[in-house]
Amino acid sequence: MKRLWLIFAQTVTVCVAALFVVQTLKPGWLARRMPESDVIAIHEAANGPDDRRRVASYADAARKALPAVVHIYTSREVKAPRNPLLEDPFFRHFFGDRFGNETQRRAGLGSGVVVSADGYVLTNYHVVETADEIEVALNDGRKIKGRIVGTDPESDVAIIKIDADKLPVITFAQAESLRVGDVVLAIGNPFGVGQTVTSGIVSALGRSHLGINTFENFIQTDAAINPGNSGGALVDSDGNLVGINTAIYSQSGGSMGIGFAIPVSLARSVMEQIIRNGAVSRGWIGVEVQEITPELAESFRLPATEGALIAGVMRGSPADKAGVKPGDVLLTVNDKPVRDAQTMVEQVAALEPGRTSRLKLRRNNRDLDLPVEIGKRPLPQRQ
Repeated sequence: MKRLWLIFAQTVTVCVAALFVVQTLKPGWLARRMPESDVIAIHEAANGPDDRRRVASYADAARKALPAVVHIYTSREVKAPRNPLLEDPFFRHFFGDRFGNETQRRAGLGSGVVVSADGYVLTNYHVVETADEIEVALNDGRKIKGRIVGTDPESDVAIIKIDADKLPVITFAQAESLRVGDVVLAIGNPFGVGQTVTSGIVSALGRSHLGINTFENFIQTDAAINPGNSGGALVDSDGNLVGINTAIYSQSGGSMGIGFAIPVSLARSVMEQIIRNGAVSRGWIGVEVQEITPELAESFRLPATEGALIAGVMRGSPADKAGVKPGDVLLTVNDKPVRDAQTMVEQVAALEPGRTSRLKLRRNNRDLDLPVEIGKRPLPQRQ
C-alpha cells in the first residue's frame, strides 16, 4: 500500500512539473480550441477597384473640369491717399508737390475657365474691370501674363488671352439641359486659398431683377461660392460647364447658400461675339420703359399688367422715327409677348441691328403695329 502511494505521488509530481514547463514555454498548446459554431467570419474589402463599395462621388466630374479652371491675379496702380498736410500752402511753398504723387498697386483675385487650347480664357468682367496687369495661374503651376480681348459689362463677361497652346479645355454642356435639383460643382479659388471644389444643387433657374447686371438670367445654386470664385466654373455631375460663377447673396461676405451663375448659353453667345468681333452687338430702339403696376393698368384701362410701358422716347432714335410715343404700351416684339420691362429689354437686345422688326403697341385702347429699324445698342457709360 505504501509503495502504491509513493508511485502515485511521484506521478502527480512529474505531471505538475510537465504542466508548469508547457505553460511557461508553450502556452499556445494549452489554448482551448473554440467550437466551430463560435467562429466569427471576418470579411475584408478587396483591394481591386471593381470590388469597392460604390458611394456617391463626383471625383470623375471634378477631375475632368479641374485642369481647365485657372486662377486670375490682377493689379492696378492707384494714387496713394493724400495727407491733409500736403494741402497746407506753407508746406507746399517749401516742399512743392514732390510728396503728393505717390502711387501704390492694389491686387485682385478671381477665377477663369479655359475655353480654347490656344489660350482664350472666359471670366467675369468685374474680375478684370480695372486691372492694368493680369496674371493667369494654370492648373499645372505655370503663371502667364494675360491681356483683355474684349468685355461685355452688361452681362458681366470678359475674355482674356494668354500666350500658350495645347491647354486643357472645358467641355460645354448642352444649352437648356440644366434642371432645378440637378447636382452642380463650383470650382474656383475662394479667398486665394487654392483650387477648391464645392457641391450643391440647382436651386432655381432664370433669376432676374436682381440689380446685378443689365441682362440677367441667372442660375441659382447652394454650392458654396465665395470671393475669388468669380469667373470660375459651375459644372454638372459629368464635369461639363453649365455656368460661370458670378455673385452671391451675403450679409457677411461669405457664402450663405445663395449663389448666382451666368448660364452657359448666354456666356457662350457673348464669348463667341467677343472673340469674333472684339465686342458684343445688341439691338436698341431708344426707349425708356417701366413696369406696369396694377395702378397703372387701371389708369391706362389695360386688362392685365403684362407688357412694358413706354415712359420716354429718345429723340432721333429708331423708336422715335417709327412713331412710338410716351404712354404707349409695348405688347409684342416680332409676335413674341412682352411679359415685363426686363423681358422687353432682353428681346430687343437679341435683335440684329439694321434689321426691321415689328412692334405691337396699345395706344388709347387701340392696337398698333409699327415697323422699326433696329439700331445698335450704345456701350454703357463707365462710372
